[in-house]
Amino acid sequence: MRSVGWVGGLVLAGVAVVCGTAVTSSFAADLALPSAPSSPPQSAHFLYYGGFDGWSSGGFAHGGLMWSPAGLDKEGFVAKFMAGGGTYNYLAGSTNTMGYVTIFDAAPGWHFKRGVVDLTVYAGLDVQNHRLRPDDLNNRTRGTHAGVRLGADLWAQPTTTTMVSGSVSFATVGDSYWSRFAYGWRAFDRLYLGPEFHAMGDETYNQWRLGVHATALKIGRFEWSAGVGFASDSSDHSGIYGRIGLLVRR
Repeated sequence: MRSVGWVGGLVLAGVAVVCGTAVTSSFAADLALPSAPSSPPQSAHFLYYGGFDGWSSGGFAHGGLMWSPAGLDKEGFVAKFMAGGGTYNYLAGSTNTMGYVTIFDAAPGWHFKRGVVDLTVYAGLDVQNHRLRPDDLNNRTRGTHAGVRLGADLWAQPTTTTMVSGSVSFATVGDSYWSRFAYGWRAFDRLYLGPEFHAMGDETYNQWRLGVHATALKIGRFEWSAGVGFASDSSDHSGIYGRIGLLVRR
């Protein structure tokens, strides 16, 4: 039986702009961009992001952009693009197998804005390539596959000092899912701090994460996010996870 050895989680939640990614039955990655406490400038139409996520059994780095012709703070059409790569390991029977993955996603969507609530829904192309060492002929994700990714991202500020975010994603490559939920309090008038929870996996594997996050720390033109906590999975693996990400609007 295959068991996933790594599941990544880089935050992409920006004004409900999260590009969550759960990948394959032997790998899952989330990419989420932090959201700023105030609306981006009227002239901002592009959001560029990147980051790294890892735990004891692997890591994943990614970068991408989101484009909104009406403006990032406006309701309307959006398009998100992401490319990334990383490593993971799992047990194929009794054999420890190392996987190397590259991913490309392109997803059009729509951004809804209702008062203090922002919701983005999207659906698009998901392309993945998995190389395995040693090769695992029973792993249906080996090689290159194209499928569909569906997702929804929520960002809300119920008060001037709190935030709530939630993201879900499903990919047909490997029938995998990813989700993240977070709550935060405004701290030092600079960023949000609070708990976060992740759940991800597929029909044969599940992983859960519980940790703390720092979101929307703005330094110059850049906004930073980070998270750290404890991860456990259905293959009896456990350990510390960590992630860091940044974004810039233009």
